[in-house]
Amino acid sequence: MVGDALHIVYRRDRSKISPFSACLRGPQSALALWGCWALAGGRRLRNRLENQVLGRDKICAVVAAADSGTMLRQLRLALRQTRTVELRLDWLSGDREIARFLSRLRSIRPKATLIATCRRREAGGKYSGTIASQLAQLLEAIGAGCEWFDLEIESVRQCPPGLLEIMFGEGLQLTSAHFFDRLPKDLAQVAGELARGRSDAIKIAAHCKSLREARKIFAIASKRKNVVAIPMGDVALPARLLAVREGSVFTYAPVENATAPGQVSLNDAKQLYRLDRLTHRTRVYGVIGNPVGHSLSPLMQNAGFAARRLDAIYLPFLVRDLRDFVDSIEPLDISGFSVTIPHKRRILKYLDRCDPLAEKIGAVNTVVRSEGKLCGYNTDYVGVLRSLESRMPLRGSRILIVGAGGAARAVAFALAQSGGVPCITARRPARARALARAAGGEAIPRQRIRAEFFDAIVNATPVGMHPRTGESPLEPRELNCRLVFDTIYRPKMTKLLQFAKRRGIETVSGVEMFVAQGAAQIEIWTGQRAPVEAMRRAVLGALVREEIATGKRAQQRNSRAPR
Repeated sequence: MVGDALHIVYRRDRSKISPFSACLRGPQSALALWGCWALAGGRRLRNRLENQVLGRDKICAVVAAADSGTMLRQLRLALRQTRTVELRLDWLSGDREIARFLSRLRSIRPKATLIATCRRREAGGKYSGTIASQLAQLLEAIGAGCEWFDLEIESVRQCPPGLLEIMFGEGLQLTSAHFFDRLPKDLAQVAGELARGRSDAIKIAAHCKSLREARKIFAIASKRKNVVAIPMGDVALPARLLAVREGSVFTYAPVENATAPGQVSLNDAKQLYRLDRLTHRTRVYGVIGNPVGHSLSPLMQNAGFAARRLDAIYLPFLVRDLRDFVDSIEPLDISGFSVTIPHKRRILKYLDRCDPLAEKIGAVNTVVRSEGKLCGYNTDYVGVLRSLESRMPLRGSRILIVGAGGAARAVAFALAQSGGVPCITARRPARARALARAAGGEAIPRQRIRAEFFDAIVNATPVGMHPRTGESPLEPRELNCRLVFDTIYRPKMTKLLQFAKRRGIETVSGVEMFVAQGAAQIEIWTGQRAPVEAMRRAVLGALVREEIATGKRAQQRNSRAPR
């Protein structure tokens, strides 16, 4: 039961939504609660519409801050990109700050669907007050212009029958349940409990360890109206975005502060993924890997789709269990995907067909789904050839390749096909020898590198990749060559390339290979010429912004260091 007595007083012109207000005094009184019901004449106070709509946008911006000024600033930013906004009152520093924010909101009354949330700590929020004070804050929010209020199931369970009906009148209720560590076994039972009583819409947010679990949440949304389905967690990030295509009313996107694991920022949801345009006709593509959060492929490929005005979206799939992803391709209607570390070779056993060159290389970085069949290709070799051919003749050139994995195999076979001599060095000499035999090249032990000269050196390992940018696969004294090419594109200037530049050696960034292989992927998937320049601009712009941000952080650290 609610822990404080609820005394009802008539509201004087503060809100047309409810004729009642709550002020919390003294111990619990059943008589007071029954008095409320009697005052209502035993009838429903709400003239509920049959088909209430929980916002008309596919993106619900999340406004969350500790002070009212920042909340209002975030609200203004949110309204530039969507007209559906959740106001996380529980993030405000206390009841006074909540009152200050709601007072200012009442004077503004923006034309938008506002959802007030004041989640208690017991349900994963920040509000430390009682359930009674929580209800009072939500009621004030309704009076300040919020059309909806989100009340978690933990609080609903403690409210006497009829109390919410009486208190909130025409205010619309979103009843929510959050499972931050697991997916509940019986989702249908959870949905049934949420839908009971005065609920106008329900929300289920649950941590999903696989795409299979995320699809179970989608099944609930597909069977009911006005359901917000939120798969949480890093593996479920693409599913969170696809939820709006699978029946969820919308997905949440924070303006600044993430309020749940796996959220994508409002700016990315709107500008990068164009979620507001997502429909059942939208073709879904993505990149699979582990890790995958560092990848700029979503930025590049979505820029390409936008430049060609294609109804398509490209998502990052963190894939630890390859079987789970493959099993989700058809249910999620995925049209194609890129493959990166560590799945370039593992994906082969799941393919129905494979391009002869990709099969020879033994690694696939591109898959297209056609008539229910998975077809594999390798476009890495295209990036290698385009990056090197414009700078040096490949026929007869002796080129050292560092690494013996999927990327190294693409480089080796591309060079061999063009008449070059691939020389392989790797941390595991046996793998280097095996690749050298397969590509018709030569295995070079690490200790011999300093004494040899090569026309070019190509790094085909992840050593030096973000975030471990301080590492290099080779030392400066081992760079005896005319050109150094690093297949890593993030950062643009790796430690290896810095070593080469200091020695006056020509350098080639992995950006060239990255854009070229990505362009080839779009052409395989869509049959259209890729907008290479738009894709390159997107990648280079992101890298420049990242370098500026890194520089600023370094300056801040230096300024704080003791002198």
